[in-house]
Amino acid sequence: MNVAAARPACRLLEVRGLSKHFSIHAGFSRRVVGTFMAVDDVSFHIDDGETLALVGESGCGKTTTARCVLRAIEPTAGEMHFRIPDGTRADIAALSARELRQLRRHIQMIFQDPFSSLNPRMTLFDIVGEPLLNYGMQSRSLRKERVAELLGLVGLRPEYMSRFPHAFSGGQRQRIGIARALALNPRLVVADEAVSALDVSVQAQVLNLMMELREKFGLAYLFVAHDLSVVKHFSHWVAVMYLGRIVETGPTEALFARPRHPYTEALLSAVPTPDPRRKSRRIVLAGEVGNAVSPPSGCAFHPRCAYATEICRHEMPKLEEIAPGHMARCHHAPKLALAGAGEIAGKTRRP
Repeated sequence: MNVAAARPACRLLEVRGLSKHFSIHAGFSRRVVGTFMAVDDVSFHIDDGETLALVGESGCGKTTTARCVLRAIEPTAGEMHFRIPDGTRADIAALSARELRQLRRHIQMIFQDPFSSLNPRMTLFDIVGEPLLNYGMQSRSLRKERVAELLGLVGLRPEYMSRFPHAFSGGQRQRIGIARALALNPRLVVADEAVSALDVSVQAQVLNLMMELREKFGLAYLFVAHDLSVVKHFSHWVAVMYLGRIVETGPTEALFARPRHPYTEALLSAVPTPDPRRKSRRIVLAGEVGNAVSPPSGCAFHPRCAYATEICRHEMPKLEEIAPGHMARCHHAPKLALAGAGEIAGKTRRP
């Protein structure tokens, strides 16, 4: 495998400068007429046993980023260094197909839709046991033991392994998906909107299960989500994406208490408060999300930002550290007093 230089032992995944651009074709000759920049120069890291949540509006590049980490789609540029069990680091972006197959046992995925992600013609034994068979466990009896153990871990009875997916509810199906993801003892689990298709009460049960598994096995999660109330409950770190770029990243508590980017403030204003007596005002952003084929000049968020000035329209801000571990891509971040979750947005000030 291609390995990078050693880094701190707790660093499990480090993504640097990740980009994914799609060519736009037109005409009979399928000539290239433009480039769709789904992900552009994204960097982040995940440590052992921690959860990083990628959040943002639909189309901001969250899922594309997650699929690039899995190499389910090929990145255009960037490095993704993953620490393998022997302590060396493999650049996921540079691995051959054979090397990637060996690495994938350490990185697994939980899909968004618990209905379409399970083969309706396979029993639970076949679904959960398939990764074991693919990676060399030929003995049926050993696979049965392991599948029974996995079903028990996610709160399902071992005798269910002879049943088909249609016999289970949405929450139970997602538990089956989690069992399948755990089959090969991965170190990193990519969860793409893993609870968004479930009822609220079932969401809480599945999230609590994932947290228990994180504590028990030291799992790390890359958690793609749009529900910030879920993110606050589940994640250690948050990275906010807008138009293919990370605009703010930091510890969950700090980001929710005091956001440093106006886009994050707007997202937090949409989080419902549990106290009906406490009033909060929703920040409704003007205009539409920018065009990733021809993004706005300067700061991509400036056409919708209430704090934009002339520099925002012409100069792209850098992702800079505003507080320890807390970074924002905004020219005015050090001067803004933005409202946290549940606060009244009208208290903010212009720079």
